[in-house]
Amino acid sequence: MNLKNLKTCFIVAEISANHGQNFNRAVTLIKKAKECGVDAVKFQCYTPDTLTIECDNKYFIIKHPKWGGQTLYQLYKKAYTPWNWLKKLKKIAEDLGLIFFATAYDKTSVDFLEELNVPIHKIASFELVDLPLIEYIAKTKKPLILSTGMANLAEIKEAVEAAKKAGTKDIMLLKCVSSYPARYEEMNLKTIPDMQKRFKLPIGLSDHTLGIATSIAGVCLGAKLIEKHFCLSRKIKTPDSFFSLEPQELKSLVENIRNAEKSLGKIHYGLTKDEEKSKVFRRSLFVVKDIKKGEIFTESNVKSIRPANGLKPKYLNKILEKKAKTNIKKGIPLNIKFVE
Repeated sequence: MNLKNLKTCFIVAEISANHGQNFNRAVTLIKKAKECGVDAVKFQCYTPDTLTIECDNKYFIIKHPKWGGQTLYQLYKKAYTPWNWLKKLKKIAEDLGLIFFATAYDKTSVDFLEELNVPIHKIASFELVDLPLIEYIAKTKKPLILSTGMANLAEIKEAVEAAKKAGTKDIMLLKCVSSYPARYEEMNLKTIPDMQKRFKLPIGLSDHTLGIATSIAGVCLGAKLIEKHFCLSRKIKTPDSFFSLEPQELKSLVENIRNAEKSLGKIHYGLTKDEEKSKVFRRSLFVVKDIKKGEIFTESNVKSIRPANGLKPKYLNKILEKKAKTNIKKGIPLNIKFVE
């Protein structure tokens, strides 16, 4: 897979913690994602111990409307995907024709994913500042997706330079706002074309807003990848379900992105193929009252109306006050041969 030469927007269903540590639900999520038309499913490869430590002092207590009141360790213990699932889930996804990959969070997860031979690697926004991790993962030389939530320009540049220096040539940046859910007012999607201009890299969008409008707008601004969290139902409570799409929403997202891509098309002026049929309904000059030979054309007997069988309206002022060469009946399109 080559991130630099994607022909259409690459749509990723982020399973994240929405399996609720139920293997059969994880399988169902993959199958539903396929039915919705996505290109890939993504999981997250960490354990509580690879992300944090078991500690309940003030530094490790979460303050968040949905996740608050527990430690980081407690949250990740509920949310992580058992690693012994991933080989089986990868096969299920690939048998369905989906690309399977996962976010790596430390060297051990990179090594594990390399054993699975995933085709792409991803660094999450929170790990973008971990340059040693980026260098380690870049040494695989596989396509690398870097999510840029929270990052300023200098931090993004450092991450890109670290990845390139370590050996990765195929890099994509994701515009992202790392809040859950993200507010529309903070998405600043106009950054997408600016990122593309600055970094000369393909840009995607990791979208944590509710609904699908932001993703579609992102595609219209040039996003080459859309990543959305996906669940079977928000009624099934998991750590990420409250900001995830349900199947009918994901299906709608895919359909709308594909329609948006068709609508973007190319730079074009003039008639389209289908507009040829509509051309006849343009305005033109018609005789709207019976005119006798020698009578003068006026605004009362010649008008610009639909359809387009007569002279173009731009000739009206040249016709007025001239004489008719012949008798002309009402409803006849005006022709230059009728004019003296």
